[in-house]
Amino acid sequence: MAKTVKDKTLDSATARSKLAPSGVPYWRNLDKGLHLGYRKGKTGGVWVLRRYLGAGSYRVENIGTADDHGNADGHTIFDFYQAQRKAREVAAKAAAPTGVAGFTVAKAMAAYRAQPNHKDDLPTKGRIEKLILPKLGNELVAELTKMKLNEWFKDLVPPIDDEDEDDTRRRKASANRVLAILRAALNLAFQDEENKITSDVAWRILKPFANTDAPIERFLSDDECRRLVNAAQGSFRDLVRAALFTACRYGDLRKMRVSDFDPENKMILVRKPKSRKWRHVNLNDEAVEFLSVLAAGKPRTAYLLIKDDGQPWGEGDQSRLMKYACKAASIDPPIGIHILRHTVASRMLKAGVPMSVIASHLGHANTRMTEKHYAHLAPSHVAEVVRGMAPLGIGEETNIVTIAKRGK
Repeated sequence: MAKTVKDKTLDSATARSKLAPSGVPYWRNLDKGLHLGYRKGKTGGVWVLRRYLGAGSYRVENIGTADDHGNADGHTIFDFYQAQRKAREVAAKAAAPTGVAGFTVAKAMAAYRAQPNHKDDLPTKGRIEKLILPKLGNELVAELTKMKLNEWFKDLVPPIDDEDEDDTRRRKASANRVLAILRAALNLAFQDEENKITSDVAWRILKPFANTDAPIERFLSDDECRRLVNAAQGSFRDLVRAALFTACRYGDLRKMRVSDFDPENKMILVRKPKSRKWRHVNLNDEAVEFLSVLAAGKPRTAYLLIKDDGQPWGEGDQSRLMKYACKAASIDPPIGIHILRHTVASRMLKAGVPMSVIASHLGHANTRMTEKHYAHLAPSHVAEVVRGMAPLGIGEETNIVTIAKRGK
């Protein structure tokens, strides 16, 4: 049984009459995370309960009137000791296991985020608040089914017209990360016996999208790059050439301003790319000459790359034009513009550029992602170099002649 707390300042109406009216309650600690407060007004006071909810947040609520001007009845009017009992009853009821009847996905996510070791960074917070809670927040965990979860999961990657295969793969990989967050929260709730969740089958058997993190092995040869540039028409050709010169993502290219281009130092600024950090991309002489032509005569605030109609490139504007250019250039299957970024990286690797330098050029935080997508090219490059080495002339002479295979 909880110990009754004594306080000479609050334990009688006479003692409380000496307190000055205040909107801020006079608090008395009852138990860990539980406080009883007395908020005094001009005509009397009320008892207030404060409960700690975790993660630095509290809940404050009135529990009844103080017996300043009337006799305590234990129902609506409480003396100090009755207020203590009432506070503990309310707190116990609130902390009681919600069980099957009331434990929602929103509560599971809140418990997951309240863990001491949980890193609630911006990407994780955004995925929870934008992609999980709107659709599933009010769903009871005990009533989740594979079908319900599968519908939610598939909706994370709706079909988009003119989307290339690489874009689809990346969006599916992003959806898998959202699913991993949801599973972690539901597994935590399932492991807590107080929640009385009897089964985890619904989310345990839900399968993520397959092959979403496989390295991109599609790269254009130098000849294919030249054919693609020649096949591209109008301002789209400028966009393709800019992608091959900078290895920047389409989203970064279409936002570049004339002021971002620094021909003197041979670099261009990339604003707020995927990594959320501004960075500079170094340019060779050919790229500087090309971008100088694009920038000539334009105000510094103008977009560096614009469409034929003078408008800036929008999201998805490049997809259809890339398909037309690939068809005209006999590149089959057709590629998305993001493959040009991979093409630049592969050319750098084959030219002997260190992996760390390639990672920096692409804007990767470290070499992990770079190695994941391009390290498989290194062995073939090594083989080519070894096979192309001049002979030392130390092999044994022999009269064996290789006979060509006969045709059938």
